[in-house]
Amino acid sequence: MAQSTRPLQVITRLVDGSICAYDLAADVGGVLSPAMICRPSAEDDVVDHAVPADLQRAYYTTLDAVVCVTADGTEVWRSEFEPQSDQQFGHRPSCVLSLDGLVVWVYRPDAMAGRNRPDQWVALDAGTGAVIAQADLDTVGHGGQHLMHPAGDQVFLDVGEGQDGSVIYRASVADGRMDLIRYPWSDRCLIDLAPDGRQFVTVAHEQADVAIHTYPDGEVTFILAVDAFGHDPDEICVEWSGGYLNQDTVIVTLAGETEDEQEWFRHYRVDVRSGQVQAAFDAHAENPYDIQLLGDGSWLTADQSGHPIRWTDA
Repeated sequence: MAQSTRPLQVITRLVDGSICAYDLAADVGGVLSPAMICRPSAEDDVVDHAVPADLQRAYYTTLDAVVCVTADGTEVWRSEFEPQSDQQFGHRPSCVLSLDGLVVWVYRPDAMAGRNRPDQWVALDAGTGAVIAQADLDTVGHGGQHLMHPAGDQVFLDVGEGQDGSVIYRASVADGRMDLIRYPWSDRCLIDLAPDGRQFVTVAHEQADVAIHTYPDGEVTFILAVDAFGHDPDEICVEWSGGYLNQDTVIVTLAGETEDEQEWFRHYRVDVRSGQVQAAFDAHAENPYDIQLLGDGSWLTADQSGHPIRWTDA
């Protein structure tokens, strides 16, 4: 098995209203115990969350703000999204921390929030909440998924526009300016980055295929339609889930219905060097999206309490 060069970071879950942080650098399996538990303000409805490697603070978004608190829940700073939105649904701001913990990247779906302005992507100083750089996006998104490049200076953002598709951006900041690049598609969803950062994987918005792309240019290395997995493309689709099990293996998820309309899903291994579909993969997952690949041969699902379970490939 190829070893991951992706830095194993702290991951977070929202469990019973608390932000729980888990240290993935610890060589453990099974149900993970939180290394930090942070209780946000009772007035805040947490949408997304992140914790740095030193476990000293937590960052989270609400519908109208991004907030920094200490481990005991004391507020350090709050950056409001003005004006306050009167829309309760259809817009979910997201955030991610840079690998060095110095920058908080925030996606603001301002158009759907009714703020009469374009969507925003903002880089904030993690210590103070001050704006380092920001950019208007040409999207009307409901939410966005961030992925940090393993090299640490680039961040990806996939903005979901509902039935209108999905837009993928890449950016970095330098000298108070955001260097923003939009990939030339509106019909592909970003799923994961390779552990060494040299590739990334996308799934067609209409769920007809999965593709491997080179980084940074996005050139397609190979593309696999549903029939490559031995299924009927008129009845089966590729789910927007999966990712890199390790440097050489991507997990792809297919889903469909039985004759009596019972939903099913199945994970498959794909060799990224040859583009060949390999054996089915047992993720021990309850649904197609209950899996987070870590790139080092292990992955996470969730137990009934909401805490992650770490599994390792045999």
